[in-house]
Order: sequence, then structure tokens, then C-alpha cells
Amino acid sequence: MTGSRHTRITLLPGTSPRARVVRRAAGLLVACASLVAGCGVVPGTAGGSGDDPITVMTWAPQDTAATNKPGMPAFAQAYARWINAHGGLAGGRKLKVLTCNEHNDSVAAARCARRAVKENAVAVVGSYSQYSESFFPPLEGAGIPYIGGYGVTNAEFTSPLAYPVNGGQPALLAGLGKELAKNCGSVALVRPDNIAGDALPELLNSGLTAGGHAKTTDVLAADDATEYSEQSRSALEATGDGSGQGGRGCVVPALGDATSTFMDSFRRDRSGYPAVRTATVLGSVDQTVIDATGGASGPYEGAYITGWYPVASDTRWDGMKKVISEQAFSDNRIDPADAGVQTTWIAYTVFKRVIESLADGEVSADTVRRALDDGLEIGTGGLTPTLRWRFQDRLAAVGFPRLTNADVTLQLVKKGRLVAARKSFIDVTGTLENANLS
Repeated sequence: MTGSRHTRITLLPGTSPRARVVRRAAGLLVACASLVAGCGVVPGTAGGSGDDPITVMTWAPQDTAATNKPGMPAFAQAYARWINAHGGLAGGRKLKVLTCNEHNDSVAAARCARRAVKENAVAVVGSYSQYSESFFPPLEGAGIPYIGGYGVTNAEFTSPLAYPVNGGQPALLAGLGKELAKNCGSVALVRPDNIAGDALPELLNSGLTAGGHAKTTDVLAADDATEYSEQSRSALEATGDGSGQGGRGCVVPALGDATSTFMDSFRRDRSGYPAVRTATVLGSVDQTVIDATGGASGPYEGAYITGWYPVASDTRWDGMKKVISEQAFSDNRIDPADAGVQTTWIAYTVFKRVIESLADGEVSADTVRRALDDGLEIGTGGLTPTLRWRFQDRLAAVGFPRLTNADVTLQLVKKGRLVAARKSFIDVTGTLENANLS
């Protein structure tokens, strides 16, 4: 897989995470009411009617020194070729996918959003960007829905124009904590010492507490750290004595792109603590990272990893793999095991179902948004629970009013391969409801 892998949550400015997000959500809901009433909206005529192509956009960072997700726009284009080769969308309409490189840059992200408005896109589908404060305002002003973002910012779970298909990092950490409560003794979380990192201990602790486990040891690392020897030793000292109900310590690195750098130090220091193992979330680690760090003899062997979806070998991905085989067989940007590619497939599955629900009516940003807001239920072939979005879902009280899918999967590194640790999903809705994010 091309590029680095990480998952990050960006907190909104203010006094407390919960208050910040709820205030923003409330304000956006008011804005949404104005949008639906037609106040200040660029008319949602994107896509038009009749035989005109239906236009959408997919964006992601490419060719940068940080996170890259080239597989997401590449797969979106392959999907358009596939759907058009098989008769188009409902009524035979062609699908036109615009792509945009947001360069991991706030200005570029805003530029992508403005282009979506200018090109009359009916939706932004299956995209990745950390800069929600830059791309959401143009989309919200034009009433363009954001379907299936990667889940790296809080705004993707608060904006009324956001329709997330996964639970982002909140669900991954809560699910990981819930599993570690049963399988670990002492737990140490290694995370960045910044505003975004401040929310991570409570998310992990929400799962640990649900399992009757003591809270994690919080190990801080400077935002700009280039080596992690001190943090590695601190985490091992906190977990290496075999204390706790599970008897075997677990270290959870949550450092985004820097996770691999931390693991270089951890691998050297771990020799004195053979019983300690690692656990993390998909997005920080995938099969490519496991292979690069030694496979079965590497530091991830035996690690628990939470993800949003079933493992790539699951037959429920056969539809996605068929698209890749028919339209992108030689495109090495597209890895079926990449969570970004998987999210894009699910997002386009949602979009296709929305267009089908409109029958022969007008396809526009307004009609797509109304169909989603009117309670349309969308199945994804078992890759997620049935999806449906409401203005205030169950997790609104803890600052995530649009988070509709709080299911995660548990995976395990076994003999150097990432395999399913259990067949069923883990629903962490109740765990997140009990999280103290204030």
C-alpha cells in the first residue's frame, strides 16, 4: 500500500471536547434548517435530469511527505468505469467522478470543496481530509452532502451534511479498550501531548472501564518527537511486571504516522519484557507495516488491532474486488486491504442506493441530501450494520450526533498475518455513551 497509515481525531477549539462539539453540532443543525428552507443555498441542481451525467467528487492527499491515500480517488474512478460499463446508475445515467488532491493542506482542501461546488457535484463521496474547518463551509453553503469520509475529524460526526459510514477513532479506541480489559493486565497508552491526544485516554478508558479494568497509564510524547526511547521504557515499566487481572501487559501506541518510529524503540527495549505485547487501531498498522517490521518475528506478533470492517479476505468484499479486477487490475495504488479503499467502496454503495431511491426524479445535491435525511436505510452486504442518519443520533450527548455506526471488528496478528480474532462485530455505542469527554 502506498503512503503512510494513521488515524487521527481533531478536536474543536474551546473549553471542553464535549461542550465544543455539542455547541458546533447545535449551530450546524440551525444552519441545516436554513439550508433545507432554501436560505442562502446555491440551488442543488448538480447532476440535472434526463441523460446528463451525475457528478460527484472524491478527494484525498497524494504525493505528500505525510499521509497519502491515492487509492481512494483511484478506486472512485475505477468504480465509475465499472458502473458505467454495467448500464450506469438508475435510469441509465452515467456517473462522472471528479478527483482532487488535497495535499494534506487546508488551503488545498478548501480549493477541492470550492471546485465541487463550481462543478455542480451532487455529493463528495469516500474522501479523506484532516481539514474539515476548510472543506465543510463551502459544502455546507452549497448544501452538498459529504458521504463516507474517512472519519479523521470530529466535524465528520457533527455536521448535518456529514453521512459517515464508520465510527472513526472514537469507536476504534473504545472497542480496543473493551477487548484489552479481558486480555491484558496493565495497559499503557502512548499518545501525543496535544489537544487531539488529550481525548484518547478517555476513549480507551471507556472500553477498559466497561470491561471492569483499571484505567490505562498515560504516556505522553512531544508532538514533534523524532525518537521515543523514553516513552518506550516508561510504557514497558508500567506494563512489564505482569500485574493486573490479565497478567500480561499491553502497550498501545496511538501516535499516527509516528507509530512506526515508536516501534523502532519499542523493539529494542522489549527484550527485557518478553511478556508485554502491543495493541493498536487499524490505520496506524496494516499488513504492509506488519510485513516491514518482521512479520511473525516482529513486534506486532500477537497484537490486537481494532478495525471498522471485516478483514480483507472476507467474502463480503467480493463485490469490491470484482470492481478492482475488472477496471483496475494493474493499478497498484488500489489495495483491497486499505481501509481508505474499503471506505470508498462502502460510500459509493451508499450513494448508488440513494440514486436508486430517487427513481426517475431529479438528482441534485438537495434531493440526495433529502433522501438521506428522510430515514433511508442502506445495507452494505454485511460490511457495516444497516446505515441510517438522523439529525440527533444516540451519541449526540457525548458530542457525536452523526455517528450512526459504532461497530468495530477485532483482528489479531497471528504468524505474521492479520486475521479475524472474532467473527462478529463489537458494538461500542453503550461504551461511548458512558465516556467522560468533558
